Amino acid sequence: MDSKQLGILGERIAENYLKDKGYQILGKNYSSRISTGLKIGEVDIVAKKNDIISFIEVKTLQQVQGQPFSPEEKVDFGKQRKLVKTAESWLMKKKIPLNSKWQIDVIAIEVDSNRKAKINHFENAIPYC
Repeated sequence: MDSKQLGILGERIAENYLKDKGYQILGKNYSSRISTGLKIGEVDIVAKKNDIISFIEVKTLQQVQGQPFSPEEKVDFGKQRKLVKTAESWLMKKKIPLNSKWQIDVIAIEVDSNRKAKINHFENAIPYC
């Protein structure tokens, strides 16, 4: 499975996981752009639960013995900044005040050779203040 297919599989797994946990899916693959059309960033899933909007970054890796890092470690500082700007863009586009309840989550998924997934959900993982 190539990385694009793995990413699609991971997002599908994350979406089902969130629905099972009582989240309402508000959108998928939202990307923000500046006036020239240049893409600033993308949020994989926008969901809502208990009046909190969650902007969710999904990171999926093929499980490999002795792997030196976990999927969530791939959300570096640069990616975090893009996620915050993209979340703010989504809120403004939907005319939702920036001071409403929202957070950025990371869902880390490791898929083994049998396509069984290990899921870690890090709620409110990225500060935006």
